[in-house]
Amino acid sequence: MLAFIYKPLLYCYIFGGIIAPVSHAVKGFHPIHVSTSNVEYNGKDNKLEVICTIFTDDFEAALAKQYKAKTDLSKTEMHAAMDALVKSYLAANLHIKADDKPANLNYLGFELNKEAVDVYLESDKLPPVKKVEVEVSLLHNLFDDQINIVHIIVNGVRKSEKLDFPDKRVVQVF
Repeated sequence: MLAFIYKPLLYCYIFGGIIAPVSHAVKGFHPIHVSTSNVEYNGKDNKLEVICTIFTDDFEAALAKQYKAKTDLSKTEMHAAMDALVKSYLAANLHIKADDKPANLNYLGFELNKEAVDVYLESDKLPPVKKVEVEVSLLHNLFDDQINIVHIIVNGVRKSEKLDFPDKRVVQVF
């Protein structure tokens, strides 16, 4: 019975898309607003290693809104200026505690990865970690449907959590 209803509806979407295709003003439009933050404790170096992955167009829009500046993460001549904005934005929107003590995160840089930007950070040296708390509000200044996925890995054990706006805090014990 449902196939009887859905099949004509599908044809309407296909036919309507051919006749009047939807065009989006935003280059590389995507209907989901998501970022991932990978936080891994490296027992060899005794540091937390962090990689945040964010859609490039969304990240540029968030930086432009936050800092009232022209942004283009792909232009080589703007890399130094963008580095400063990215560093500042991450410092304001990503905080990590290891065993209830704030971890000092050092910004290492960013690189483009297809349609996304990977931002790299690492902590100062830490004793072995048993509890990790991550507070992430990436793109909260831009979207009220933002999803931030946080993966925390300690001693090879991975725990993940999805944070729907306005949630921004995850705590994992290992």
